[in-house]
Amino acid sequence: MFSFLKPAPRLSAAEAVARVRAGDLTLIDVRDGGEIAATGRAAGALHVPLAALRMKCDPASPECLPGLSTEKAVALYCASGARSAMAARALTAMGYREVHNIGGLHHWQAAGGAVTR
Repeated sequence: MFSFLKPAPRLSAAEAVARVRAGDLTLIDVRDGGEIAATGRAAGALHVPLAALRMKCDPASPECLPGLSTEKAVALYCASGARSAMAARALTAMGYREVHNIGGLHHWQAAGGAVTR
């Protein structure tokens, strides 16, 4: 009944790194632009600030990013994992079938994921 309150399944950062490399997972950074300017972002990640998530990721939106599909697995991260958890719940509500919160950018880096600046 309240499945939208259920936390997103947790995918380890190491699994996310491997799946992004294989092209099996779309990675989304939900941090603000200033955070990305200061710390960089995961290589290959789409930048969709949490405030723009509905506009840029909702399949019903005319502004939905063309590379996104509700059928392809998605992983999200932010600085600590809190905003990416909110984003994961929102994407699930939009109809994305497989959505994961991998936590923060530091989790990605610790798992060997490359960061671009």
